[in-house]
Amino acid sequence: MSHPAGLPDLFLDRSLGRVAVPRLLRAEGLRLVTLAEHYGMPDDEAVEDIEWLRLAGTRGLAVFMKDEAIRRNPRERAVVQAFSVRCFCLARQGLTAPEMAKRFIDNLDAITRACCSPGPFIFVVEKTRIVQRL
Repeated sequence: MSHPAGLPDLFLDRSLGRVAVPRLLRAEGLRLVTLAEHYGMPDDEAVEDIEWLRLAGTRGLAVFMKDEAIRRNPRERAVVQAFSVRCFCLARQGLTAPEMAKRFIDNLDAITRACCSPGPFIFVVEKTRIVQRL
């Protein structure tokens, strides 16, 4: 598999981990950068969500994360809206790295279709579908 046409490059939040999930997604041909790769370690731990969300929106990257609470945080939600960020969140917190990667991969067609829109939006990535929350 290769990176689907129409899918922007991806930015992965630290909530998905630094190694396993990015490696599994890259094995499927996806182009991505992790928060740790962009900001360096250990600086990535101090980066506020509003900062990397602004970066992703400015660069037109789609965001994969595990933290669905972003839609309820007024500051983070405002940045998502102001910078037209396209977000895809896993709602289940207890998933293993292979399960997390599988959810994104299994829903890649729907994620790619959603990215035809410029955003802003937040989708929850479930086992067999994505559901828009913003």
